[in-house]
Amino acid sequence: MTIVIVGGGASGMAAALAAASAGGSVVLLERQARVGRKLLATGNGRCNLTNLTADAAHYHGADGSFCRPALAAFGPADARDWFAGLGLLTVAEPSGRVYPYSDQANSVLDVLRFALEHRDVDVRTGCEVTRIWRKDGGFLLKTTLGDVAGERLIVAAGGAAGGRLGGTELGYRLLAPLGHRCTPLYPALVQLVTEGHLTRGLKGVRAHGRIAVCRGPEELAVAVGELQFTETGVSGPAAFDVSRAAAVGGRGLTLRLNLLPELDGPAVLALLRRRRESLPELPCGELWTGVLHNRLGRTLVKAAGLDAAAPLGDVPDGALARAAALAQELELAVAGTQGMDCAQVTAGGLETADFDPATLESRRVPGLYVCGEVLDVDGDCGGYNLHWAWASGRLAGLAAAGEVAP
Repeated sequence: MTIVIVGGGASGMAAALAAASAGGSVVLLERQARVGRKLLATGNGRCNLTNLTADAAHYHGADGSFCRPALAAFGPADARDWFAGLGLLTVAEPSGRVYPYSDQANSVLDVLRFALEHRDVDVRTGCEVTRIWRKDGGFLLKTTLGDVAGERLIVAAGGAAGGRLGGTELGYRLLAPLGHRCTPLYPALVQLVTEGHLTRGLKGVRAHGRIAVCRGPEELAVAVGELQFTETGVSGPAAFDVSRAAAVGGRGLTLRLNLLPELDGPAVLALLRRRRESLPELPCGELWTGVLHNRLGRTLVKAAGLDAAAPLGDVPDGALARAAALAQELELAVAGTQGMDCAQVTAGGLETADFDPATLESRRVPGLYVCGEVLDVDGDCGGYNLHWAWASGRLAGLAAAGEVAP
């Protein structure tokens, strides 16, 4: 039985290896010049390939339970064992993030390519699919390299995010004529853009903190971790984790930053009072020295309305309290995100109600399977999206080859 797979990214390669291991004759079609190009950019080139805590709580979409069967069948330990079987040594960090021991994304891609060759997968690169038909109980695909036919079809075309690395809406367009609908698409795991000029002087500054996307007093999403300020807003893993809420939440949102999340308000104020008492001649511009990054501290001093050159001993309690509060409730108006081309993943996708979560087979088109980012499933920052790619690709590949019961 010939199984045709559209897309040579993470989920497509996982599907191809699973289908081939189950005895399928696999043809893998990739529109770019090589498979796995987007994979090389993940984890800042280190490839955060899974997370020890990968479960349904870390995934989003219209149906939060849709991903459960795939994750249950292929958890983080399974992913590490699978990669070990391909020859890749991995290491888990205290955060739960798992990386190749080499710390190089190309190590992950190399073992996947070797495995595709070993399993005799027919990989055709530079081959873009332009149309799909149902024919004789199977599928006929029109491509830029000629027609391709197969009894089973897996669409693993990825999402719209990261267009410069191969992100595309191709999968959504190909399946629309077959009756599959797509939810609205938004950028996720992306830099946040804020209004005003406060962050401009903080470009490159990193801080540990709590970040919340808020509509008035309501917190729509919260994360704690590393923040990185940019010329136009806020980036870093914690900002990425709340970026989905900022993208889909509409207008009128704010970011609320707590740059000292391990301390409560009275403790922060007490810290500043002790500094004022012990160093009364210290210029106010050095109020946060030894606590926060120097540039960040000076920015907060200015935002609190303090004279950077004035001696700390002259600062009244009210002004000191205002400075303490600002460090734990710094508010920035959200102007938007850096957009889909800069995003790491797409929020939204093909409606999951049209697919059987136990097999990822279409309820509308028998013999059609879909996996990875093209579906309305997206994960948090930290290896969750790649884990979904491996888990869903494996499930689709096995099901298409007949090893997963419908």
